[in-house]
Amino acid sequence: MYNLRYSSLSFFSLQKFTNPSKPTSISLNFTQNHIPKHLNSMISRISTSNSETIQLKPPQKSVIYKVPALESNDIDKITGQYFQRYYLSSENKRNGKGVCILWFRNDLRVLDNEALFKAWASSEVVLPVYCVDPRLFGTTYSFGFPKTGALRTRFLIECLADLRKNLRKHDLNLLIKHGKPEEILPALAETFGAHTIYAQKETCSEELNAETRLNKGLQKVSLPSTAGTSASQNGAKTPRLQLVWGATLYHKNDLPFNMSDIPDVYTQFRKSIESKCKIRACIKIPSSLGPPPEIQDWGAIPSIDQFGLQNQEVDKGLLFVGGESASLSRVHEYFWKQDLLKTYKETRNGMIGSDYSTKFSPWLASGSLSPRFIYEEVMRYERERLANDSTYWVLFELIWRDYFRFLSIKYGNSIFHLGGPRHLDNKWSQDKTLFESWKEGKTGYPLIDANMKELATTGFMSNRGRQIVCSFLVRDMGIDWRMGAEWFETCLLDYDPCSNYGNWTYGAGVGNDPREDRYFSIPKQAQVYDPEGEYVAYWLPELKRLPKDKRHFPGFSYLKPIVPLKFGNTGKQGGQKAGPSRRENRTGGGPRNKHFTR
Repeated sequence: MYNLRYSSLSFFSLQKFTNPSKPTSISLNFTQNHIPKHLNSMISRISTSNSETIQLKPPQKSVIYKVPALESNDIDKITGQYFQRYYLSSENKRNGKGVCILWFRNDLRVLDNEALFKAWASSEVVLPVYCVDPRLFGTTYSFGFPKTGALRTRFLIECLADLRKNLRKHDLNLLIKHGKPEEILPALAETFGAHTIYAQKETCSEELNAETRLNKGLQKVSLPSTAGTSASQNGAKTPRLQLVWGATLYHKNDLPFNMSDIPDVYTQFRKSIESKCKIRACIKIPSSLGPPPEIQDWGAIPSIDQFGLQNQEVDKGLLFVGGESASLSRVHEYFWKQDLLKTYKETRNGMIGSDYSTKFSPWLASGSLSPRFIYEEVMRYERERLANDSTYWVLFELIWRDYFRFLSIKYGNSIFHLGGPRHLDNKWSQDKTLFESWKEGKTGYPLIDANMKELATTGFMSNRGRQIVCSFLVRDMGIDWRMGAEWFETCLLDYDPCSNYGNWTYGAGVGNDPREDRYFSIPKQAQVYDPEGEYVAYWLPELKRLPKDKRHFPGFSYLKPIVPLKFGNTGKQGGQKAGPSRRENRTGGGPRNKHFTR
């Protein structure tokens, strides 16, 4: 078999590839006058006539891991079964009056949505609304990156489509409006005479500012006294904004300490709440939430071009499906169909494929999936199958997520500041050349580059990968950690400000890490988590041809490293060894590091 590589194919007549999944025949019609002399001898050896058919291997298809890997009919069936389990009995009566508005934010689900239940229970008619806020598609605060990239935008669009579908199954609909909530919602309250707007409570400044502005807008709305509204200072009836806590495993009101007294060390926080708090049960809902208000135009599900973005197809790696239905199906797939929960702790630091970890984080971030629902499924798994360290470790990760959410209340905007919650005056570089090499996956270190290419291609990166690229940016490059955090804000499907900035301050040593100089040695991480270079070869195909022990440090077969490593046995280019550094033995790789995402 010959692999012909030549700069010009003008003398080849190529037949069309009809099935790229199979070896394809390419008919090469040689005309002697057009054959370069240096090919004559080769052709004479492979052909005895003017025409010869040569079998060439087709290019290999990139592997795409769809999450969940289920057909749409199966997803609908699983979703319906879960809804059935969480329906209220028909004995529960609705006693509310008038109209309530439900403002969907980062809680794009029906199951275990307390704001939805309260809006239904306190009204005769519920109007669900999602506001496509243009500020979400602006630029990041310090460095002007796109605030929401194309991949997360597409995921959001899928979440909205699925939310509307599930609301319709429960005799409601979703009104989609483009604009600022503080302008849209008061106008709707006035039009429909809504006495209350229910919404999930958020914790970070941009979201808190939206709540404040909305409250001010509602004070300008006057409603009939029959609407069941509250009286403002001048005696007029105004709609109320009722904020409901619903983003965490443990409820804020059940914590054994005030927000100002939350422990600064995760282990202390976890042990305290595990011993003193109880996780609340999921909220059940009626099978019918209707009737909806009479609206002629509920608004179309937005398309990605409406945000000034170009659609970005995932052609390799993980392909997440947005929406509550997909999230419930992923729980079913991972826990019950594939029975992977029992080995989660052993596999969670993997890097290739969809099954080394739960992959729940994109749905948790959008609120398509309730952490309490995950907890109840873990408890059911432990009753029906087994309980071990792996089943507990999923809850351990959810508590990390809670921790960063509560810390965002304690420390406020300091989680976004250069010095972090600890107000450290470290010196950081903002070298654009270095940062661009990191951002584009061109640092010369395959483990860094592969992870950054996965992020740009899929909107996801493994927990282990996030820690490694964070450490490299801030420790080896000395780059301002906020640049990395804001780029993650652009790219990540599972972006939420609490976890993202909490983890970056943690990794940069300006947050709540008791070991402020935590360092991840690339040689050691490569040796432990990608010993045969399979992950780097997957994302950097040029490394596939190299021996497995050369893929992480390929020398002159790859880009020259843009900076030397701060710690670790690096040696000459091409001769780096995967020995652990003394610094990492002290500060990296322990069980406390599992906090970035799951």
